[in-house]
Amino acid sequence: MKKGLKIATIGGGSSYTPELVEGFIKRHDELPIRELWLVDVEEGKEKLEIVGNLAKRMVKKAGLDIDIHLTLDRREALKDADFVTTQFRVGLLDARAKDERIPLKYGVLGQETNGPGGLFKGLRTIPVILDICRDIEELCPNAWLVNFTNPAGMVTEAVLRYSNIKKIVGLCNVPIGIEMGIAKLLDVDHSRIRVDFAGLNHMVYGLDVYVDGVSVKPKVMELLTDPKNSSFVKNVEGQGWEPEFIKALNALTCPYHMYYYKTDEMLEKELKNFKEGTTRAEVVKRLEDELFELYKDPNLAIKPPQLEQRGGAYYSDAAVRLISSIYNDKRDIQPVNTINNGAIASIPDDSAVEVSCIITKEGPKPISVGDLPVPVRGLVQQIKSFERVAAEAAVTGNYDTALLAMTINPLVPSDKIGKQILDEMLEAHKPYLPKFFNK
Repeated sequence: MKKGLKIATIGGGSSYTPELVEGFIKRHDELPIRELWLVDVEEGKEKLEIVGNLAKRMVKKAGLDIDIHLTLDRREALKDADFVTTQFRVGLLDARAKDERIPLKYGVLGQETNGPGGLFKGLRTIPVILDICRDIEELCPNAWLVNFTNPAGMVTEAVLRYSNIKKIVGLCNVPIGIEMGIAKLLDVDHSRIRVDFAGLNHMVYGLDVYVDGVSVKPKVMELLTDPKNSSFVKNVEGQGWEPEFIKALNALTCPYHMYYYKTDEMLEKELKNFKEGTTRAEVVKRLEDELFELYKDPNLAIKPPQLEQRGGAYYSDAAVRLISSIYNDKRDIQPVNTINNGAIASIPDDSAVEVSCIITKEGPKPISVGDLPVPVRGLVQQIKSFERVAAEAAVTGNYDTALLAMTINPLVPSDKIGKQILDEMLEAHKPYLPKFFNK
């Protein structure tokens, strides 16, 4: 008889938590969770109470015997956990607003996981995740760490490189969103679709696409030359691709590629939003306020449909599917962030990559794709260099390394502008960057 599982969710007061709880309820027959611990920090206490009470109502409505604990004591939550999920935002949405707004003042894209914004989200997040890793090593050394915290690729890279935790998987809802989008385009059930994904988080390409094991890539590429079909993720609205470009690239793109292949158009759009006070952080803040008002309703006992607007659609599907596949040794194929181990020849073996993997109880086994196609290889390698240097800067608090990371990012036009942005953002995020200031 398998004993019930204990799951600890760090950042439990997140607006996404009902997604996760819904996923656990749906798969309870294959994932016997006995205890779910939702952990947050003092600033998130009120949200934790609201979300936690909704989670309890959801579990009760489903008639399941899952004990939900709400706590600000991370160590208590981690003790003897089987799985730890992380979904937190250091500095909350105010920090995200600064990540988006400050670069725009210098005519540079401000975005949550790309460019200077992605760098600073990494600088704030990595020391915290490494601190959590030390607690995991001590309190639940056999647990799997499933990280959703952005920038997921850089965070996975840092954990693999600077902690003793090997049982980590980084997860993103972009690949599953792409699969769902293709299923819709082809009018087939999602379960029949499979995509060979390879690259990095928010820099992943689909190298082939199958329906029932038969490649339908030419048909899908043809459909994707129609501008209406080109973006699958709610939080990145771009313009359609030039049909000739997509045909020549001959790989499925992810929405975040817009920032690199359409930098000027995306910058123009962001600057317009910036002037109107509607950068993505502000939009999300309003959405979150509305969601938490809904969550407070004592009669609400399901995940409200409005949560889909938040950009995290399918995230619970992806998350709970992954946890269940590890626990049940399902050996199905899922795209995750894990150590490369030679799967992508163009990336160092010891680096984190986002790639289709066979999911086993020993964790993800990456499926080898060989070299990335020449047209996409250079950009992926450049972003990997950025992630590695950024992770080093986060761990050391070294100013020069941070400037190097900033400048090698393709969205930053020069070292001079990079330095100006770096200086202003360091000052703006000072409370969350002790490594840079406590020298």
